[in-house]
Amino acid sequence: MPAKAPPEAPPAPSGPTAEPPAADVRASRVYLLSRGPLQAVVRRALSIAALVLLDLVGLALGLYVALVLRQLVYGEVEIFWNLLWRQEREWLQFVAPITVLVFLQAGLYAPRERRAGPGRLVAAVVTVALIVLAFGLGTGYEGFRTSGLIPTAAVTCALAIGVMRAAYGSFSLEAMKAVGIRRRVVLVGEGAELERLYRQLAAARGGIEYEFLGVVSRGGVPDVPRLGSSVEELAAVLERVHPDELLLAEAAYDERTVLEVVQQAHRRGVKVRLAPNTTELLVHEGEYVPGQGVPLFELRPPILTGFDWAVKRSFDLVVSVLLVVVGLPLWLLVALAIKLDSRGPVFYVDGRVGVGERTFGMLKFRTMAADAADRQQEVEALNEASGALFKIRDDPRVTRVGRVLRRLSIDELPQLANVLRGQMSLVGPRPLPLRDYELLEEWHKARYHVLPGMTGLWQISGRSGLSFDDLVRLDFTYLENWSIWLDVSIILKTIPAVISAKGAY
Repeated sequence: MPAKAPPEAPPAPSGPTAEPPAADVRASRVYLLSRGPLQAVVRRALSIAALVLLDLVGLALGLYVALVLRQLVYGEVEIFWNLLWRQEREWLQFVAPITVLVFLQAGLYAPRERRAGPGRLVAAVVTVALIVLAFGLGTGYEGFRTSGLIPTAAVTCALAIGVMRAAYGSFSLEAMKAVGIRRRVVLVGEGAELERLYRQLAAARGGIEYEFLGVVSRGGVPDVPRLGSSVEELAAVLERVHPDELLLAEAAYDERTVLEVVQQAHRRGVKVRLAPNTTELLVHEGEYVPGQGVPLFELRPPILTGFDWAVKRSFDLVVSVLLVVVGLPLWLLVALAIKLDSRGPVFYVDGRVGVGERTFGMLKFRTMAADAADRQQEVEALNEASGALFKIRDDPRVTRVGRVLRRLSIDELPQLANVLRGQMSLVGPRPLPLRDYELLEEWHKARYHVLPGMTGLWQISGRSGLSFDDLVRLDFTYLENWSIWLDVSIILKTIPAVISAKGAY
């Protein structure tokens, strides 16, 4: 389980910010309460609802045409409209939900710029047709096994849905232009690369038009206001003009500077799009945005919202309550052992930095002498860790019982209270003490987009034996690949890591 914090911090935490702790997982308060979030949510909901409605209308129309064609092929001169409608309703109640689910999985309800095109639409319709065919063969239902009807319906439905989606896309785009909806953007970069990016985007005719608020650059771009001359001024610029997006010509900057720019924008709820060359770390987190007149990669902050957040938070609450109830006898035995071994309280509150770089008090069983914090300076020179970590294999301040508790990570169990309060999660990046936080480089701070965890990839990947940069890269890997099954897997792998006590001290 988690790496051990060396000093016994005072009960009242103090830290980098005075803001209240966030009660969210990866859905930082800054991001969620950024400019226009409710409007964006409403627009997305209306867009998805309109697409679903159009898809179902197109599906009904395509099925109807396919049934009419079947009647004509069978030589029925007179078409029984009521019969066709009854048959179509029979089909629709089965096919409609399958179609919506398959389209959702295929990315056909994604935002306009990332929405899959006609090729994916055809593939999705074919997938629906194959599911229906498999159902018909498996159940013996004659209506779904009619020769030629399913392939014909796949063609007619693909055409009907495709035409309706194209009409909707054209109409909605013109409507947005008519009411003046634009992308308010800030350009960041230098030299000819920045000018090229501006010219290509200004000339682009697809999608919502750009409104260029200005550039952050030493040289600037003709006809565009210069808002700042260096990336050091970017934070003030973003606070002043409140753009929707930041477009970065990356070639002018090194990797660390690019990471700092991305962090500054994400903290203020501003989308970041990157013009290649893209660093390996950022490309892994980016997503290509087609149809913008120039290749752009959107970089999204690693946060969880909506259903994903609800799943993770529910999992945290249920498992934490079970662990507290089942482990209560162990807690009582540990408290007794601590009291018998040394003078001082059973618990202590360690000041840590959590989501949104806000401080909170992390609860632990006391494993050091009561005066450990006062003796910090005398052991500082014994630090065996690199970077923003303080660790000593044989810390003289650790008590006899504390050494056992640390070896088995039992001292971390009270953090279940932090999980229940919404200050931590069962799985996530480990929260750092204030002393370690002050030594972080700017690119390390992407880990603070999420709730800190009781355990994580640090604890199952070498624990105390890894360098700090390696540990931060593990945090990035976790953020990029989160799923509830990854959390379950990490928790299960933590158990043998704790038992083996590898790297724990």
